[in-house]
Amino acid sequence: MFNDYDIRIDNTFALITPSEISKIYPLTEEMQKRIRGYRKTVSDILSGKDSRLIAVVGPCSIHDQEAAFEYAKMLKKLSDEISDTFFVIMRTYFEKPRTNIGWKGLIMDPDMNESYNIQKGLITARSLLLRITELGLPVGCEVLDPIIPQYIDEIMSWSSIGARTTESQTHRNLASGLSVAVGFKNSTSGDVSSAINAIKSANSPSSFIGISKDGKSSVFRTKGNKEAHLILRGGTSGPNYYEDEVEEAAKQIKQSNLLDAIIIDCSHGNSKKDYRKQKRVLRQVVEEVIYGHSSIKGFMLESNIFEGRQDITENISDLKYGVSVTDACISFEETERILKSSRMMLKNREKFIF
Repeated sequence: MFNDYDIRIDNTFALITPSEISKIYPLTEEMQKRIRGYRKTVSDILSGKDSRLIAVVGPCSIHDQEAAFEYAKMLKKLSDEISDTFFVIMRTYFEKPRTNIGWKGLIMDPDMNESYNIQKGLITARSLLLRITELGLPVGCEVLDPIIPQYIDEIMSWSSIGARTTESQTHRNLASGLSVAVGFKNSTSGDVSSAINAIKSANSPSSFIGISKDGKSSVFRTKGNKEAHLILRGGTSGPNYYEDEVEEAAKQIKQSNLLDAIIIDCSHGNSKKDYRKQKRVLRQVVEEVIYGHSSIKGFMLESNIFEGRQDITENISDLKYGVSVTDACISFEETERILKSSRMMLKNREKFIF
């Protein structure tokens, strides 16, 4: 008998439900309390109640959980040393949007061989997020697949929507129901209006189709996310972290009665895709904060144990430890240096004001 449906589907596999994976890797009451505290801190910084800056720091993408955990331990130590100035969130990105083809991230392809063992990827991601949280370090993720948040939502302290999905109505609806503050990046062209519109949409109650914790297809009605905010990441039109661009973005935000909060991505279009220039962007961001640009609430850095990037090889055991397989990153040594220098600038800001 000929079927008129799923004619291009090779096969299907049952997937572990969010409820089942939560039982295997549960959140303790202590961790729940800790995450609630992290989320409140993010909220307080975005609203201006806390004068520190959010620092989202970590690998472009995570492909090796042990290297990521070693990085987390190093970052936790640094975080403690600069906590009077920065609230450090580890960038824990497991999904990678692709314009055409390429590795889609640890959740979709944990073995990095196009076997797409998604269940293994979900288990690996959740267990790693728990380990990092147990260290006392908050985590932030990019939300790409609209179903995946059900598996990790309660662990996140901050989230982002990428430049390629900011215009997606699905992601705007999803963001309106996320349990954490969510940053929308400007489009890859550098246009900010799409992100402003996304924030407006996420602010409002909405509905979308997803899966419940027990794996059933469900309709989710949201309350709206008033902590949606803008991330400036530059674009093909050039960087947008300079004073004029920040002031114009802040003007648009205020005119739309949105949360007056901007996070600057020091990588991507702002660094012209040269990871070594992230330090220049960060210095400029710090100077703008010193000179009174109160809309700036934080920044993002792509950082790993070691600098640079590498291609994925057929034998993944040949990969260099602690080196990115997606965008190039600065080393942890460089990360420590520029964050400590930035802290000193902010602590001694009166020397820089003129």
